[in-house]
Amino acid sequence: MAAPSLLNWRRVSSFTGPVPRARHGHRAVAIRELMIIFGGGNEGIADELHVYNTVTNQWFLPAVRGDIPPGCAAHGFVCDGTRILVFGGMVEYGRYSNELYELQASRWLWKKVKPHPPSSGLPPCPRLGHSFSLYGNKCYLFGGLANESEDSNNNVPRYLNDFYELELQHGSGVVGWSIPVTKGIVPSPRESHTAVIYCKKDSGSPKMYVFGGMCGARLDDLWQLDLETMSWSKPETKGTVPLPRSLHTASVIGNKMYIFGGWVPHKGENIETSPHDCEWRCTSSFSYLNLDTAEWTTLVSDSQEDKKNSRPRPRAGHCAVAIGTRLYFWSGRDGYKKALNSQVCCKDLWYLDTEKPPAPSQVQLIKATTNSFHVKWDEVPTVEGYLLQLNTDLPYQAASSDSSAAPNMQGVRMDPHRQGSNSTIPNSVSDNSAKTEHTALKGTSVKNRPDLKASSDSNATLHSSLAANASNHNSCVVDVLRKHEGPHTSAYIGVLSSCLDLRTVVPETSVSSSVSSAQTMVTQQTIKTESSSTNGAVVKDETSLTTFSTKSEVDETCALPATKISRVEAHATAMPFSKETPSNPVATMKAGERQWCDVGIFKNNTALVSQFYLLPKGKQSISKIGNADVPDYSLLKKQDLVPGTGYRFRVAAINGCGIGPFSKISEFKTCIPGFPGAPSAVRISKNVEGIHLSWEPPTSPSGNILEYSAYLAIRTAQIQDNPSQLVFMRIYCGLKTSCIVTAGQLANAHIDYTSRPAIVFRISAKNEKGYGPATQVRWLQGNNKKAPLN
Repeated sequence: MAAPSLLNWRRVSSFTGPVPRARHGHRAVAIRELMIIFGGGNEGIADELHVYNTVTNQWFLPAVRGDIPPGCAAHGFVCDGTRILVFGGMVEYGRYSNELYELQASRWLWKKVKPHPPSSGLPPCPRLGHSFSLYGNKCYLFGGLANESEDSNNNVPRYLNDFYELELQHGSGVVGWSIPVTKGIVPSPRESHTAVIYCKKDSGSPKMYVFGGMCGARLDDLWQLDLETMSWSKPETKGTVPLPRSLHTASVIGNKMYIFGGWVPHKGENIETSPHDCEWRCTSSFSYLNLDTAEWTTLVSDSQEDKKNSRPRPRAGHCAVAIGTRLYFWSGRDGYKKALNSQVCCKDLWYLDTEKPPAPSQVQLIKATTNSFHVKWDEVPTVEGYLLQLNTDLPYQAASSDSSAAPNMQGVRMDPHRQGSNSTIPNSVSDNSAKTEHTALKGTSVKNRPDLKASSDSNATLHSSLAANASNHNSCVVDVLRKHEGPHTSAYIGVLSSCLDLRTVVPETSVSSSVSSAQTMVTQQTIKTESSSTNGAVVKDETSLTTFSTKSEVDETCALPATKISRVEAHATAMPFSKETPSNPVATMKAGERQWCDVGIFKNNTALVSQFYLLPKGKQSISKIGNADVPDYSLLKKQDLVPGTGYRFRVAAINGCGIGPFSKISEFKTCIPGFPGAPSAVRISKNVEGIHLSWEPPTSPSGNILEYSAYLAIRTAQIQDNPSQLVFMRIYCGLKTSCIVTAGQLANAHIDYTSRPAIVFRISAKNEKGYGPATQVRWLQGNNKKAPLN
């Protein structure tokens, strides 16, 4: 059965940058979203290293340095993390190589490496058209073509079926070659075959699969090598075996090996009676082998007529690379003779989605206003867009709020729909000037904590509410890089202001500042500091609801001074419920009538939501996005968001196979007018007592600020059982915009390891109406688990 992707080949036509010249015999590997191409030939052998960024559609030529290898074709090319190994290949007509080079892509640094020879036997001879496959810390070399003549102008081909193992050192360098002793019948000599390695999930040993190749005539045999027992076998397969071929590609995605293109016998020829004399042609046939069931499936057969521009034209000697569940194909020769012994090389880039995309992460809040949400979700690789939906199936009831209390952090409930006096955990209250604290944390040990004293009633009524589920709350969050240069070094943070109900359950959001550059190095290192004129600013993509065009701008509320910080993470925390909550006209529908409504299709993983579309029953005007049916939004009625109203969100990714599964549901609430915004410009610096925590008043106070409250996430037995549920203790309440956090208080701090290790603070402001959203600050502690300030 043909996959839905069969109808959705995509030719990439909007790329930028220096496009490589057309060629064949080149090789490609993937490092995350980058496709890296090296070698090949067409009127001369290419020696440049080209990189294509599949996200930005940019080609670029990295500035390589070191022991740059000569150009080669039909070489071995594998990727191990961020290093790439190149072995052998043709360096000029009749002259082949057996040299090994390593590229550290994190620095674009080439190095010639010299592995030790086998303990018995000779190292691999110079060759081309071999297979070179990586599994774990070993590369496996099989077959190829050697030149028996010492004179490169007198090419005497010798087909090989020797087998070598190359052990790699961790990170960089190699140990040496060995010649494993194998069992069973060895495959016949060949070149221009393919080899892939696959291991069943949770069971079985890794196996190498060799398919096809050339030995005077093209081959269609499939061989399997068990890499644990080193036993060769020919697995019995079901389905239609692809025609004999060479110079094809084989790529593994999931449990399938996809075979595309290559040289095949011309239809009508009897290859059984005259395999050496028949005509050969290129093909665009496409099949896969299910490696779990050993069954072949044909997606595009050799007998199908090629539809013009609907898929790649026939080719051989191309390259293929899998990025996520998407296959990319580039260049190759098409087999049509331009002149004697010369083919026309293609200069086209295609991709094909092999299955629907996985579900994205939950929708996360960046900023909320009275009538809009700025939301994001984690990117899903290699997708064409995202379908964002909402509904208003949320119970909504008012709750009284003690105006003298701290922010009403009712999100501690596991059930976000319930209200009641038992919905919070008793919290500690601190008088910072007296340096004393009282805690009523039920079940929390207070032994050996000099700054914590147990209350006489562990179930005391709250004087300040505590969020035990704070990591799931909507809050303005900023990561501060912990400084080691000296006690007075400080870090500055800019924050986003927003208002949402703490009943909502949403995972912590990370909105990282980034520098977009096609020539950014690939790196395994975590970048802990950034410095630029807009360092840390959140970039907002306001994507059209009905098109894939995007507009990027810097959210002015997030601008930071040009100081070194690690990253900015944004959330909106809850406002207390208000008796003045406006009614929601959409929520008056009966529960059974509520439905998911489309916000729209978005190209990027952010959206500014102020409206959604109402889809009339029985009037679903359908259009196509990729292979997905979506409504024609131009024909639908729009509904504005309403202040003080709860909304559920979910998102699904779209690729050429259709719309994937939806994410888990997130719940947010639009702001209620009149409450203060979140404090901003938080600053942390060390002093002799501990640290000095300061902030600026909210940019939108909505009246006079009556007081501020600051909180610290502390260690509790509850957090040990469920690290995602933070417990906060109030460490300051007053009119000042700063406080001292003592070393004793910090000794009781919880180190949050949900992303990067950090101590978590929260700060919020109160006006005549009550407490507004809190700013959540994550003070980064490095990767060790030592106590803060060490």
